[in-house]
Amino acid sequence: MRRRRIRLTAFTLLALATVPALAAVKPGDATRGKAVFTKNCVICHNADGSGGKKLTPNGNPSRDFRDAKFWAARTDDQIRTVINTGVPKSGMITWKGILKPQEIEDVMAYIKLFAKKDDAAK
Repeated sequence: MRRRRIRLTAFTLLALATVPALAAVKPGDATRGKAVFTKNCVICHNADGSGGKKLTPNGNPSRDFRDAKFWAARTDDQIRTVINTGVPKSGMITWKGILKPQEIEDVMAYIKLFAKKDDAAK
């Protein structure tokens, strides 16, 4: 019984220790996201978000963030997962551990602006 209580206490402390880390990530800021995008993403996705660069022989071209159909079919969690885990076949690297969680939120806020610019042009 004592061993079980110790394990439960340890689990609770571990769970509580992760809460401040999650709370520290705020909604993305597009202005900060632009700096992250410019430094890390422009090489594959172009400054205007148009993408289209083939990074691997058998992979798909890099994502065009101006595509309204793309945004209509994706959630923030899906975008976050792709940024964190990458798309090895297409040549997109894993950004988890390179970008901080807040930088990922910021760049997500920025790339969403490309769809809005495209919508305004129509």
